[in-house]
Amino acid sequence: MKINVCKEYTDTPGGRYKEQGDFSGQDFRETMLEPKYLEAIMKNEKLQIDLDGGYGYGSSFLEEAFGGLIRDLKDNYKQALDIIEIKSDDEPKLIEDIKRYIKGAIEAKE
Repeated sequence: MKINVCKEYTDTPGGRYKEQGDFSGQDFRETMLEPKYLEAIMKNEKLQIDLDGGYGYGSSFLEEAFGGLIRDLKDNYKQALDIIEIKSDDEPKLIEDIKRYIKGAIEAKE
């Protein structure tokens, strides 16, 4: 299962929250990431998130999308690092940033 952010959502990601404008991390999480994540769990599949082709991802967008996913979930959050695979050939550093946001949110819940 895959999400290509640029093709399926936007190539110009916005800020953290919906009220800050279009294509926010919050909106991405609510409309795409969380439903696909839950579907991947149900189907026992990996979820690949392809970030390539965008015009830059702010830390607020990524933290709200991925850290916020963990904060939103009541169950099924501990395996997030096993289910979510990030593809970012354009900016490989984003992969570690996202893993850090997910780990931090999991640690905060425990």
